[in-house]
Amino acid sequence: MKNDIEQVAMRAARAAGKIHLKRLSRITVNRKSSSIDLVTEADREAEAAVIEIIHRSFPTHAILAEESGASTHRSDHRWIVDPLDGTTNFAHGYPQFCVSIAYELRGRVQFGVVFDALKKECFVAQRGKGAQLNGKPIRVSTTPSLGASLLCTGFPYDRRERRRFYLSFWEEFMTRVQGVRRTGSAALDLVYVAAGRIDGFWEFGLKAWDVAAGALIVEEARGRVSNMDSSALDLNGANILATNGRVHNEMVEVIAGVRPEAERRHAEMLRTEKASA
Repeated sequence: MKNDIEQVAMRAARAAGKIHLKRLSRITVNRKSSSIDLVTEADREAEAAVIEIIHRSFPTHAILAEESGASTHRSDHRWIVDPLDGTTNFAHGYPQFCVSIAYELRGRVQFGVVFDALKKECFVAQRGKGAQLNGKPIRVSTTPSLGASLLCTGFPYDRRERRRFYLSFWEEFMTRVQGVRRTGSAALDLVYVAAGRIDGFWEFGLKAWDVAAGALIVEEARGRVSNMDSSALDLNGANILATNGRVHNEMVEVIAGVRPEAERRHAEMLRTEKASA
């Protein structure tokens, strides 16, 4: 079964990647929940291809996918799919997007693949077997402290309404580390932690399909993944922290320390907007 899972996941990821490359030169964009929440034909086409490949081999498995939602039937086996992570990047031709596919057994992710077709980079992990990039083992960085770190983050789709809240964390980390990046693909941010390219990643508002595969890949690369308060990661908890392990506790402390001020700034912004309305 494990070999079959890996083969199907890899075949589905490659199929989605081909669609990404095919569609990149002729993009059709639509809006979902807001003017900044986009979906393209590549999202829908890639998702359909992934689901078809999974169902062909495992017709009774459940699937949770970004565009079509969750399967109506229940199963111990579930696939968690983001057919195109980094849609806004893709829509603008910015080269930072991927497909993310995870396989979950009885609520625990067992296999994950994140495939960046444009860069020809395929990140893979099987629980207990380590993590790989294009077939070669990868490990998180050995950066020892927050002050020596390069971090990455992202902003949710409600960032205009809660901008002061999110920017409070960016501002605090910016003053403490060597650099903060915002790339626009959470799945790639996670696997970049796994590959040692960045030392830590935090983001609010993410969904299970954004993080399921990437979180396993970080863990199997000997990194650490949790909720932002350091509790065990909840894929539906929408507040993830992933690091090389060495800077994890420092990041937890910074986030906890900033949160009251972030909430205060958000409340102040709401009062100001209400008064000027």
